[in-house]
Amino acid sequence: MAYTRDLRKGQDEPLGKIEIAPEVIGVIAGLAASEVEQVASMQGGFATEMRERFGGAVNYRKGVKIDLVDDGILVDLYCTVLFGASIPLVAENVQDAVRSAIFNMTGLNVLEVNVHVVGVQFEKTEPFSLDDLTF
Repeated sequence: MAYTRDLRKGQDEPLGKIEIAPEVIGVIAGLAASEVEQVASMQGGFATEMRERFGGAVNYRKGVKIDLVDDGILVDLYCTVLFGASIPLVAENVQDAVRSAIFNMTGLNVLEVNVHVVGVQFEKTEPFSLDDLTF
């Protein structure tokens, strides 16, 4: 199911349709949420996590569930926050960022942005490479 909207040049003349796939909305939401300060990561399933760890493509919809309803969009986000962060404040910032990004990029009405904090990360880890080692 995709979101479809009719465009019109004037009152009577149809211009065409815009169709936005839920996957696109998921990518927008996932990127907006992951850019919020104090969000350590988005949470995906086991298979997604393993695929990314072994060099697979990054799934920007990881930790995002999109439901299209008649009145607009429902978004559920699953994320991990950094230790010491104010979880209510981080969640509110995620809600604002996601709602704003979806509306600005698509013009769609976001009814709900539900933030599920599923973990706490104690320190932000940098990717480790064997090139970093000196002998």
